Amino acid sequence: MTEERIFSEIDEELRSDRMKSFWRRFGPWIIGAAVLVVVIVALNEGWRWYKNDQSARSSDQFYSAIQLLDEGDLFSANVALNETIASGSGQYPLLARFAQASVLAEEGKTDEAVAAYDALANTTNNTRIRELALLLSSSLLIDKGDVLGVQSRLSGLLSPDNPYQGSARETLGLTYYKAGDLQAAQDEFAAIIANPNTSIELVNRVQLYQAQLQSEGAPIPHEDDPDAPPHH
Repeated sequence: MTEERIFSEIDEELRSDRMKSFWRRFGPWIIGAAVLVVVIVALNEGWRWYKNDQSARSSDQFYSAIQLLDEGDLFSANVALNETIASGSGQYPLLARFAQASVLAEEGKTDEAVAAYDALANTTNNTRIRELALLLSSSLLIDKGDVLGVQSRLSGLLSPDNPYQGSARETLGLTYYKAGDLQAAQDEFAAIIANPNTSIELVNRVQLYQAQLQSEGAPIPHEDDPDAPPHH
C-alpha cells in the first residue's frame, strides 16, 4: 500500500492516532536521552563515593530498586526507592525521586507523575536537573494537548544554545499537534530543522512529523529559505 493511498484512506481521528503512534515510537529517544543524563550522574556519584560505606549502601539500595523495576516488581521497587529517599546520601535520593516519578507514569498515574516531576524541578538548585524534570513532566502532557501547561514549563528551554532545546521544541510541537494547531506544530518542527546544532536523529524524526502534518493540510515549510542556517 503506497503512502499516498494510506493518507487518502484515514480520517482525521485516525491521523491523530497515527501521530500519537509516532510519539510512542520516537518519544523514547527523548526520554532515553534524558534518562542517560540521570544515569551518568548516578555512575559518577557511585564512583566518587565508592569507598564511603554510607554511600555504598545508598548505591546498593538504588540499583536494587532499579533491578526490581526492570523485573516488573513495582511494589518492592517503591519500597527500596523510599528507603533510598529517606536514608540515602549524595545524589541517590534525587535519583530515586526521578525513578519514582517514572514508576507513576508507567502505572498510568499521569497527574501524579507530573506533580512528582514538577516537585523535583521546584526543589533542586541544579539548572540542568531542573530542566530535565520539566522536560519529563511536559512529555506526559502531550496526549492531553495541554499547550499552556507545556509552554509554562518549557519556555526557558527554547533558546538555541540550551542542550534540551530540540527535545523541548519536539515536545511542544507534538502538544500543538494534539491540540489541533497544525501551523504552530509545523513552526516548532521547522525551528528544530533550522538549528544547526540539532542532531541528525532528531532531524530525521521531525521530518516524519512534517510529512504527516503536510498530509493533513499544514503548510509546507520553506526549506529553501536563504535566511535559514544550513544543517550539517
